[in-house]
Amino acid sequence: MILLQSHSRYLLEILSNRVQNVEKGVELDCNWVEFGDIRYHIQASIKSPHLLLLSVSLPTPPPETVFFGGLPLGAIEAVKAAYGPVIQILDPPRDGFNLTMKLNLTKLPPDEETKTSLLVKIASLREVVMGAPLRVMLKHLASRTVALDMDGLVALVHRPTESFFLVTQEFVEARRTAGLVNAPPCSWSPSPPLELKGAAVEVLFANAGFVSFVLFPRHVEGIKLDKTVWNLSTFHAYVNYHVKVIQMFCLIQIYGANFQIVLRRIHAHSNEAACGVPNSALDRAKPDKEKAKKTGQSRSFKRLSLKEARSGLKS
Repeated sequence: MILLQSHSRYLLEILSNRVQNVEKGVELDCNWVEFGDIRYHIQASIKSPHLLLLSVSLPTPPPETVFFGGLPLGAIEAVKAAYGPVIQILDPPRDGFNLTMKLNLTKLPPDEETKTSLLVKIASLREVVMGAPLRVMLKHLASRTVALDMDGLVALVHRPTESFFLVTQEFVEARRTAGLVNAPPCSWSPSPPLELKGAAVEVLFANAGFVSFVLFPRHVEGIKLDKTVWNLSTFHAYVNYHVKVIQMFCLIQIYGANFQIVLRRIHAHSNEAACGVPNSALDRAKPDKEKAKKTGQSRSFKRLSLKEARSGLKS
């Protein structure tokens, strides 16, 4: 089972290279998109090489989702708690972005292990921002309390064409037994579950149905919280990846022989391109030893002594 990493590998690579080469003072200006729905921009100048401006643009939320200042509920607090004095949130953010942060590399911790851990956390900005409202509510679940300022049905920012709801209910958790599985129960239905009774009608239509997870306090206690938030936030990407893998596997099973022919032709073409001569010319240039292996014929030679050679000449 392949799970997505919470941090952006490209952003982590940029941050690590910048920290290692900050004295060189190279200008930096990079734009890229990840997950098909979130855009990053990171910039640094030659005059202030230790300062980085990192901006992030979130996907357009569904209409039922509530944003505060262009960000999900609790995002600002989550960013400050995760990065501390290393970052400064700029208000307003850069045009076209939901959040802009100024990173001060001189305030990174001196310990290498702690520094690397913080850089990975900064590269996990997507999880920190988009998972903030889910994290707030799951913290209440872990402490077995109810968020007084939230309704029982809350719409979370996810993807523009998909709705993501969190329903809070009062219940008594079942006793732990040896046979009780640790994974949260998961179910699918083609029609909206009863818990979405209060949701807007326009969001209750789905081509692929509705997937529901039931979370208990044991699923979000301690260090499990961040992992649960990330797995739920990236559930669509996880399913989409495995669906594509299954599709490719089926194609290989059905058209396996044709795939082998195509691969051999690609390999042959790459050999020609690398050498600059056709494969037929390469075959003719092979040593006699290789040709002999193909034809099954070979020649043998006996080394004569000087005496044998002279007698042969006389005869």
